[in-house]
Amino acid sequence: MTKPDTLTADDMTGARDNLTGAIWMVLAMAGFAVEDALLKAASVSLPKAQVLVMFGLGGVAVFTLWALASGAPLFTPAVVSRPMRIRAVFEVGGRLFYLLAIALTPLSAATAILQATPVVVVAGAALVFGEKVGWRRWSAICVGLIGVLLVLRPGSEAFSALSILAVLGMLGFAGRDLASRAAPASLSTAALGFYGFWAIVLAGAIYALWEGQAFLWPAPTAWACMAGAVAFGVFAYGGLMRAMRTGEVSAVTPFRYSRLIFGLAIGLTMFNERIDMTMLLGCGLIVLSGLYILMRGNGR
Repeated sequence: MTKPDTLTADDMTGARDNLTGAIWMVLAMAGFAVEDALLKAASVSLPKAQVLVMFGLGGVAVFTLWALASGAPLFTPAVVSRPMRIRAVFEVGGRLFYLLAIALTPLSAATAILQATPVVVVAGAALVFGEKVGWRRWSAICVGLIGVLLVLRPGSEAFSALSILAVLGMLGFAGRDLASRAAPASLSTAALGFYGFWAIVLAGAIYALWEGQAFLWPAPTAWACMAGAVAFGVFAYGGLMRAMRTGEVSAVTPFRYSRLIFGLAIGLTMFNERIDMTMLLGCGLIVLSGLYILMRGNGR
């Protein structure tokens, strides 16, 4: 008989770190979902451009204080490196189109489409960085994209052209994540957050020219929504960084998909959105394809 394996101290520490990382990831995804809901609520009474500018400035203020408290430099030559410039462009596009998506379309559908970001990142890594992606992962990518089409339902009566905004936002975030992989490692989390939120301000300023609406003095409810969105957004960003730096990536990353659960729940309870079986099937295909790609790792 073979002697049963026993857990070593390192194994127990690793398991504890993975559990801690998973908890932080779930909390971060809940924070992002609440942030989305608050921004959607604020956009009812405020111009969309103003929501972006206020949200961005709030995040800039918080990350400035974070950098000062941690001693992390904000102004270094790495900030203007080519990957950071590309990252800023995708950040502006992603933030702008995703905010328009959650403001003008059901939150549940926008959240579902956003979950395809990791799938698109893998496809982009193969096409841009030349990473090896075998037929199994390419098949999973196709399944994930089919899931997006099921959520969108082009050609049916349920299709709305505005839902393309969520796709454009998702592509923007995928481009940002790809650019972040090439960003200088010397840049701190506070610096990335600082410039990421400045990109949101820029997105709002650009859209203000298109929207053509004067900014308004927010009502107390709108102020509360914006303050809450900044607070939950910064908490979620910090929680995400904490999660990715605590446990193993392969053990922690799958819990990103908990954002879909929170998004669907908020859409149902707060905004009285309808979720049918076709949408649930699309959500399932997106999540399953992402999890399969994650489990395959660098395999073909």
